[in-house]
Amino acid sequence: MTSQVAVVSFAQAPCRVREDVTTSGVEMLVPIFAEVFGATGLTRADIGFWCSGSSDYLAGRAFSFVQAVDAIGAVPPAMESHVEMDAAWALYEAWVKILTGEAEIALAYGFGKSSGAQLRRVLALQLDPYLVAPLWPDSVSIAALQARLGLDAGRWTEKDMAAVAARSRAAARSNPQAQVSGDVAVPELLERPYVAEPLRAHDCAPVGDGAAVVIMASASRARELCGRPAWITGFEHRIDSGELGARDLLAVPSAAAAGLAAGAGDGIDVAELHAPFTHQEILLREALGLGDGADVNPSGGALCGNPMFAAGLARIGMAAQAVMSGRAESALGHATSGPALQQNLVCVMERQ
Repeated sequence: MTSQVAVVSFAQAPCRVREDVTTSGVEMLVPIFAEVFGATGLTRADIGFWCSGSSDYLAGRAFSFVQAVDAIGAVPPAMESHVEMDAAWALYEAWVKILTGEAEIALAYGFGKSSGAQLRRVLALQLDPYLVAPLWPDSVSIAALQARLGLDAGRWTEKDMAAVAARSRAAARSNPQAQVSGDVAVPELLERPYVAEPLRAHDCAPVGDGAAVVIMASASRARELCGRPAWITGFEHRIDSGELGARDLLAVPSAAAAGLAAGAGDGIDVAELHAPFTHQEILLREALGLGDGADVNPSGGALCGNPMFAAGLARIGMAAQAVMSGRAESALGHATSGPALQQNLVCVMERQ
């Protein structure tokens, strides 16, 4: 048993629409596995537990994640698991594996080829299969309903939403893995047409392919693998009702509860929030109690690169990187899954 676990390495593939990538993601995973192994001096044989996050629905075939194991290799044999959702939840499973003493070093990875299908329609399959999914309300339209509720309630304006997009794109200039970046003026964004009123293209995360990987280690190994590990001080996830009419879409209680349990609040230096829509960043900042001093999404966030089933893990990895590089004393990584911020996971990390 151990009480301390730290992130010691992180890497992600550039988020792009890639013609050379299969839905198994092996082509994206092999280079970033090599990157984290090179940074830590580890080999595949040192990993006590592997856990992945992906989606058979997105790939279009059953047990598609098994093909991704080709990136791990058949020798030596590996203890491996999988979650059918964002790999941030795979990281949680790996964290528990280390806490219970079943592994000293664990690796979590996620991948998704979002461009291989109509993503907005694929995500409709996560809705109530009897009453809602048959109507095919796509993910962008559901987010637009949430955004409209906030506008009508006076919680934000379209200008506020455009300001989030402009800030995110400016921040992403320093992130070579970002899919969208660059300076753009808020008035210019507001002149652009709607894709699902009140959402414009800049209010929505782009569709792209990508992968991410994070290595964690117990206290007995972390310091030998990383000069400044990002120690996990809180790791929680919560879930709200899947029925859109059964919850207040402007409250996000699962994010608030996960944040409270994990230790989110004013003391956070850097926060990487998995907000695929501009108004959702506003909701999450409030739900997590982040103060004005928190640097939110310095990587550009999901609005500048949102590879399905890897974007949440990437947020935790980017937050950990801020601690490991010395840019932050404390950082928060957040992941979401489901329609309109239904499920939320929060990981708080600090330097010790």
